[in-house]
Amino acid sequence: MNMQNKLYVTQTDTTIGFISKEAEKIDRAKRRKPNKHYICVVNSLRMLKSFSRVPNGHKNRVRRAKKTTFIMPNGRSFRVVKESEHNLLLDRLGWAYSSSANLSGSEYDEGYAKENAEVIISSTQKRKGKASTIYKLSQTKMRLIR
Repeated sequence: MNMQNKLYVTQTDTTIGFISKEAEKIDRAKRRKPNKHYICVVNSLRMLKSFSRVPNGHKNRVRRAKKTTFIMPNGRSFRVVKESEHNLLLDRLGWAYSSSANLSGSEYDEGYAKENAEVIISSTQKRKGKASTIYKLSQTKMRLIR
């Protein structure tokens, strides 16, 4: 079985979410138009470096951040996940797109999430947590988005 191309529903580091390397699979599950970008979750700073360069003035902040998403100057958004049960999946995938496991614009419904996922990963800590904080980074400034 190729794990790389599946749509997972699992407890992430922040909330219960859809995880996949294929954004189109998340689009279909959420019934969302494909013009929106997803957060890319990575398992390490080394993996983040393969996608985007972190501006020098923000490197320590990104390294130390927990449950925080950063929109890089190139417009792509990333969250580095460390010390979480979610790393068990991310270490196998390396990176993946992530979104809350719900119909776009709706509240979380466990039945809906399980029905639309190809793989359901049970967790010891099921919780509908708070979404990550999002900051937009420029070369010199940082702005709170959410």
